[in-house]
Amino acid sequence: MYPNDSTESGRELRLKQEYFLVSASVQDIIARHKCRLANIRNLADEVAIHLNDTHPVLAIPELMRILIDEEGLSWTEAWNISCKVFSYTNHTLMSEALETWSVDLMGRLLPRHLDIIFEINAYFLNALRAIGNFDDEFVRRVSIIDETHGRRVRMGWLAVIGSHKVNGVAKIHSDLMVNTIFADFAKIFPERFTNVTNGVTPRRWINIANPALTAFLDKHLGEQDWRLHLDNLVKLNDKADDAQVQAEFAEVKKAAKVRLADYIEKELDIKVNPEALFDIQIKRIHEYKRQALNVMHIVDRYNKILENPDADWQPRVFIFAGKAASAYYMAKKIIRLINDVAKFINNDSRIRDLIKVVYIPNYSVSLAQIIIPAADLHEQISLAGTEASGTSNMKFALNGAICMGTLDGANVEILDKVGAEHCYIFGNTVEQVEEIRRNGYDPLSYIEQDHDLRRVVNQISHGTFSPEEPTRYNDVLQPYGDHYQLMADFRSYIDTQAKADMHFKDKAAWNRSALINIANMGFFSSDRSIADYCRDIWYIKPLTEKELPRRPE
Repeated sequence: MYPNDSTESGRELRLKQEYFLVSASVQDIIARHKCRLANIRNLADEVAIHLNDTHPVLAIPELMRILIDEEGLSWTEAWNISCKVFSYTNHTLMSEALETWSVDLMGRLLPRHLDIIFEINAYFLNALRAIGNFDDEFVRRVSIIDETHGRRVRMGWLAVIGSHKVNGVAKIHSDLMVNTIFADFAKIFPERFTNVTNGVTPRRWINIANPALTAFLDKHLGEQDWRLHLDNLVKLNDKADDAQVQAEFAEVKKAAKVRLADYIEKELDIKVNPEALFDIQIKRIHEYKRQALNVMHIVDRYNKILENPDADWQPRVFIFAGKAASAYYMAKKIIRLINDVAKFINNDSRIRDLIKVVYIPNYSVSLAQIIIPAADLHEQISLAGTEASGTSNMKFALNGAICMGTLDGANVEILDKVGAEHCYIFGNTVEQVEEIRRNGYDPLSYIEQDHDLRRVVNQISHGTFSPEEPTRYNDVLQPYGDHYQLMADFRSYIDTQAKADMHFKDKAAWNRSALINIANMGFFSSDRSIADYCRDIWYIKPLTEKELPRRPE
């Protein structure tokens, strides 16, 4: 899956894969429905199909094709059923990340589906024109067919038009969604847009991933079954000031750090100190997630240790993991940069293990279960307004790690739950980011005004960490473009990292903050998230005891 779509053959393979999976699923859904109920016209009463981002949106014309061509329904009847069946979750605020397909490619591979998409678009646009409140420019913007970039089918547009509900995955994301990429559609369908903040399951991310923390919670929460009712973690707030509880939690965290340190030494032959602050960023490698900003902090810290080696430095282990898309040139270069910086700093004896940098390859869920429980500080440092939600932020907080993050995605709601003194927020807000862009962002002005930033940019760009190829990273920090505003957030990031150092030195205060993070994560359970979908989007209720299927005697 996800073939390299930078070539025509790759794009064709991807479209074929998407259609194959969608068609198999929709045909199976209808076959099962017809086994239970003879009437296809009550499909919407029995079936909900949720489109998770744009990749499965071909399900809309596929269902229409089956209802019209195979089941004999009229076009209008099929469309009314389809709109009630489908709902759509958006996962990105970046318009360039919303999937589109060329009309030529779709016409060659899926001509009937393209015909149906044209019919849907004509039906929708004619209804708009009949209302009479929308000018030609507005109609052009909301058309499923983008006529300005070589005639392309906008799958995100098709998803919004063909679904009865559209949701974002964090409050700030949903608010921005209706004010930016789907602002036109929000004017047409204001009742269609809603929010469901993501959640994670404590059964995996505590019970399986962190047995020691599981035992700790069982001990201190007594009969409260936090595994099924995560809100019960709130009772831990009453114990956060207890020195004995803090000490027990410290042992839980240390055991997880030792486990990860042993893994790193065994697999990568890098020895790290479990007593150091474990600073972790694990996620997909992407420019907007700003792993490069994390590297800039590491280089700045390296420089300052060399300048002032006798200062009271807090030892840190910086851990990265994540994968890049096969054709994402810059993401792959960032991975290489992390490894080059790691090799350079880890082998500089002057640093005396005050910094260790580790990139763990082949990131997976199994690996995350080892990494996440060991984190002291977790990095959620995307440019404000670019991350839909994030879920690693929830997993880390559940395991007693403190967030270093921007006001982006679910960080905003985590901040609201745990309080400003128990997480580290830095950088420009969404409003400030937009104001900087409106005023003409000039990254060079930040570089000129900040000696530390200028030195870091010059070192990375001019080959300090790649002496065998000095120009290797001259395009990574993009000081003449810097779309994700690393330069603008650098100083705030560095200063906030210094505050985290001071906090970590006070072990009691740090453990208290970690416990408060755990205690206030109840809202971020996947159980709550799924209940929101059931109530507000799928319109389904749990089975009663009598309705539950019984195993045969």
